[in-house]
Amino acid sequence: MSPTLDCWNIDDLRRRAQRRLPRGVWEYLERGVEDETGMARNRAAFDRITFVPRVMRRVDAIDTSAAVLGQAVPCPIALAPTGAAGMMWHQGDLHLARAAAKAGLPFTISSAGTMDLEALTPAGGRQWFQLYCWRDRELSYDVVRRAHQQGCDTLFVTLDLPVMPNREYLNRNGYGMPVKANGRNVPDMLAHPRWLLGVLGRYLIQDGHLPQQSNLPAAMRQSLAKGAKPGAHFKQDDLDVDEVRRLRDLWPGKLVLKGVLHPDDARLALDIGADGVVVSNHGGRALDHALASIDALPAIVDAVGGKLTVMLDSGVRRGSDVVKARALGADVVLLGRAVLYGLSIAGEAGVTRALELIGSEVVRTMAMLGARNWGEIGPQVLAPRAD
Repeated sequence: MSPTLDCWNIDDLRRRAQRRLPRGVWEYLERGVEDETGMARNRAAFDRITFVPRVMRRVDAIDTSAAVLGQAVPCPIALAPTGAAGMMWHQGDLHLARAAAKAGLPFTISSAGTMDLEALTPAGGRQWFQLYCWRDRELSYDVVRRAHQQGCDTLFVTLDLPVMPNREYLNRNGYGMPVKANGRNVPDMLAHPRWLLGVLGRYLIQDGHLPQQSNLPAAMRQSLAKGAKPGAHFKQDDLDVDEVRRLRDLWPGKLVLKGVLHPDDARLALDIGADGVVVSNHGGRALDHALASIDALPAIVDAVGGKLTVMLDSGVRRGSDVVKARALGADVVLLGRAVLYGLSIAGEAGVTRALELIGSEVVRTMAMLGARNWGEIGPQVLAPRAD
């Protein structure tokens, strides 16, 4: 059992993270895009779903184990790819990977992270790799080959950011890319000395430089304070079906397409030869006013007819959310902000605490429903929707 950190739900971790992080880093983690309607919509959609529990069912032994893309997991959750973990904790991606391995859960390496995948795979456990395509496509193909060589068994291709999202607050608070020292962000950092010394200070002392774009050739790398070199910018506005088919041909493992909300795109994923899709609105961080992932889920499940693994993210804060997603047909739920809150306050221990909280809530919710395993979780545990 990890330390409780005096946190008893994900929102406790969230409040602690907000106090510890500089405003700019916190807003990158927490906020959405434009008018920021997405996060509230994600939560409202989960909250509209209600349960109809059964009683007298003997629930002293709850089995939460499941199979995800052909391998057993203790609970059908995984760690989503998150790009700025290294700004929340020194070498934050490594802390996420270690906590996931310890819990027996898959961890998704982000191509937008600040650590090379070769530095993360030794953490062990099951690891997946997520790709944003660089302007120089050969860089993308190279990192895909490296990910397979390093033992990643599944490639996630994120599709829901064809252009850069409009996160206006980053420019307003001085944390746009590249990050430049100015009269807003410097006082902000100085006002958070634990973060300043524990994160930026450790990068400068231990690594000799500020966080860098990872997974690029040495000559292409620059720190986040300098931005990307020509060719090393992410570019996805020209990503089409043919490009995804090329990645399917290149990648010998499982392929998952992330950011699917329309049933026709799920059917297209089947045609391409994908093994799974992630029903996701990018946590409300891509297109403002996109429908909530949990609302999109049933139509996606119907469209693929059990022929693809269906994953879901965006808005998950409780174990009951995981159960709701499973009841509506999701095979696995990805955790993003929920684990980053824990990372931000205590590194690996904080991530472990977040996973423990979600896992214990899954067990408790299933017991309250009278469900002893996932075979007893389905639409029958949900109340009919009034709308």
